[in-house]
Amino acid sequence: MLWADRSRGIPFSKDPSVIRFGDRYLMYFSIPPQHGDNRWGQAVAESTDLVHWDTVAELTPTGTAEAKGLCAGGALVLDSRVHLFYQTYGRQKRDAICHATSTDGVTFERSPDNPIITPSGEWTCGRAIDAEARVVGDELFCWWATRDPSYKVQMLGVHSAPLSSDLSAEHWRQRCTSSILAPELPWEGKCIEAPTICQRGDTFVMFYAGSYNNEPQQIGVAFSTDGLTWDRMSDRPFLANGRPGEWNSSESGHPGVFVDPVDGTTWLFFQGNNDHGKTWYLSKRRIEWDGHVPRLA
Repeated sequence: MLWADRSRGIPFSKDPSVIRFGDRYLMYFSIPPQHGDNRWGQAVAESTDLVHWDTVAELTPTGTAEAKGLCAGGALVLDSRVHLFYQTYGRQKRDAICHATSTDGVTFERSPDNPIITPSGEWTCGRAIDAEARVVGDELFCWWATRDPSYKVQMLGVHSAPLSSDLSAEHWRQRCTSSILAPELPWEGKCIEAPTICQRGDTFVMFYAGSYNNEPQQIGVAFSTDGLTWDRMSDRPFLANGRPGEWNSSESGHPGVFVDPVDGTTWLFFQGNNDHGKTWYLSKRRIEWDGHVPRLA
């Protein structure tokens, strides 16, 4: 698979999040501004085979929080509804996580109290982006990326809310007083973002992006038993950028892990390009497992 939406005149798609809903696969991805509108948007593509995709919808900005744009939605299915946790865009330190639900996976109803998640504490500038929501016991965890007060270093945090709640803003509580994963390794630069998580037995497995776009951004792995405390699998990237001349030589970034309920296969979707961000393509790699330890097939 090597795919990108071309509605803007060039191949350009970022930030993949894939689910199975009904008899089709849906992929939520970021779509760039178009002529006459400088706002980023959230788009939806559908597929029956995880290889061939067609864009079927765009979520245009609505309301005050989304006025400058929205993108990077993370999707999951709960009680036969698609829940999309996405970020506002263009507000810098005031960007935050919003929530919407859908019965068809394409048309969404926004939560009336958006945004629902904004970080707090002296360690963060107050921004939240790159949401990833997963069920943990009787709660829904939502991991996100933020920056330090100087707005230079990107790192991860987490909120949770009771599954029995309506997931409105009042039910979310921050579960960290400092970053749960911050850049430390040379290849991570000053950025860890785009957490995406699956569970293997009692272990949560996080694939994350290290370094800012095209530095190059590459993908790492970390493990946790509670969703709060994380340990890296390795000091090297799990999925590196490509060699010179390859389609992803500028980066392999912003992962989205998907476990297919049809056959149990695990796929790691990610973005890449070879022109320092003039175009963006989406691709995927199959993941095999040694217990809870992933390897590229």
